Amino acid sequence: MIGRVALRVADLERARSFYDQTIGLGPDTPLVELIGDPAAPPAPPRSTGLFHLALLVPDRPELARAVRRVVASGARLDGASDHFVSEAVYLRDPEGNGIELYRDRPREEWEYLPSGELRMGTEALDLAGLMRELPADDDRGMPVGTRIGHVHLQVGDIAESEAFYAGKLGLDVTVRSYPGALFLSRDGYHHDVGVNTWAGAGLPAPPAGSRGLEWFEMTLPGVEQGIVSDPSGNRVLLQPSA
Repeated sequence: MIGRVALRVADLERARSFYDQTIGLGPDTPLVELIGDPAAPPAPPRSTGLFHLALLVPDRPELARAVRRVVASGARLDGASDHFVSEAVYLRDPEGNGIELYRDRPREEWEYLPSGELRMGTEALDLAGLMRELPADDDRGMPVGTRIGHVHLQVGDIAESEAFYAGKLGLDVTVRSYPGALFLSRDGYHHDVGVNTWAGAGLPAPPAGSRGLEWFEMTLPGVEQGIVSDPSGNRVLLQPSA
């Protein structure tokens, strides 16, 4: 349901090299679109926008391979978490955009609270255990089947975001009890879209043309093709599903 993510960057060649070499997205994997704009100012630190884009790999060995690729490039991980439904590592691209690399646990292992809400949380990831599953063969970049699993956004107001993503676009709320955040999806996934106010409620949108999120793509039934903005100024490129 989540397709491409477009980022406005000041140093196009540096960003392109990072997504190619460090992340492993070659030119045949058009998941992150980079819009070069040397004059683009950085977004203010306290503004809405991208918290992270999340690249979903097919299995645990491929996540281990992705971690090895990041470390071998000299990039630094910001964190590594077990979210019960998934295992993830976090880093930033050269312009500060957040990236999550993750693998899902099988759906039959997901747990639900008595309320029906999906059980999600954050615990330390067993990195040593993960790396024991590292394949011995050479790195070929991100494998076939890698996709944007979800996007996580900084927003100004959780209720307004719910009214947009659930009320207007028809997503289902999957997790409501996570402090300062809301997670939504279609078709029973743990989340296609996450929103949070961890940097503070009521944040303004960054000025137009700032570095960072330009838009992200969502394919949904019953929508008209085009770009819309959520109440926090995050732009969504809507695509109607067949």
